[in-house]
Amino acid sequence: MSVRSIYRDIDTLRALGAPVEGQAGVGYQLGSGFFLPDLTFSADEADALVLGLGWVRQRRDRQLAASSDSALAKIEAARGVSAAVPLAGAPTVAAASASTRVDPPDAGVLRDAVRRQHKVTIRYRDLKEVESERQIWPIAIVYFDDVRLLAAWCEERAAFRHFRIDRLVVTAVLAERYPERRSALVARWRAQDRDWRTLLTKSDTAVRHYAVGTPVAGSLLEER
Repeated sequence: MSVRSIYRDIDTLRALGAPVEGQAGVGYQLGSGFFLPDLTFSADEADALVLGLGWVRQRRDRQLAASSDSALAKIEAARGVSAAVPLAGAPTVAAASASTRVDPPDAGVLRDAVRRQHKVTIRYRDLKEVESERQIWPIAIVYFDDVRLLAAWCEERAAFRHFRIDRLVVTAVLAERYPERRSALVARWRAQDRDWRTLLTKSDTAVRHYAVGTPVAGSLLEER
């Protein structure tokens, strides 16, 4: 088997969701948790799953909505029809504030880029309607009720930046993977960029106001 074949197979495994860590020339390691344990849930655990999947159905793009349905079906099938706590009969129902927003197709593209740790080029339009081209390393998508924020390392600014997904267009997903491990980048993002932490503790009311055009002082929702 050639080295090129091994690299290609590693990329295939990552695309399928396998937590393979490492890089070419250094080595690879399969992360823990790839093989799921037996699915046995308590009543409260089952309720939490149904509640979370219901939220995803209501505030998502179509790809995630379909995935939430299939995930619930798989969980129910794995637990068996004779399970003591059927998920479909859970007493909790997700009913967040109504939202007419539908995530753009780029949301799914970005999630895949985050999982595969690939560099991405985007065209971004800020609140002043000024467009810019960026090459970024996407590391996480933060979901609010009506707004999705992409956290990424921006090569142009040499710093972490946040972009509203509804204001960007993915122009290319590069074959090149970013050089640092995503887990390390996320740790640095959490430690260095504390504005996001403050925003996430606030009510989504401020985020919704921003979404319809009212500026929020000090908010990271405007890429900076």
